[in-house]
Amino acid sequence: MPTVLRKDGFDFRMYFDDHIPAHVHAFKGDGEVKISLGDPLTQPIVIVAYNMSSKEAKQALAIVLEHQTELLKRWVEMHG
Repeated sequence: MPTVLRKDGFDFRMYFDDHIPAHVHAFKGDGEVKISLGDPLTQPIVIVAYNMSSKEAKQALAIVLEHQTELLKRWVEMHG
């Protein structure tokens, strides 16, 4: 699972053989949040969070929103 983005203490990763919808896993410390990437007309949303505060999950979501276009491009490169 390659890291596709690092920012503000978060590692954002995608699995090569992952399922749709397009999404990213964000890790910080022992926590993880899974975020749907949406599409050009739909904003990203949190799918589920494990061992992560809602504040940190919202921070990760804001980063994904900021980088949505490049993350969607990376998803297509990895999954077709």
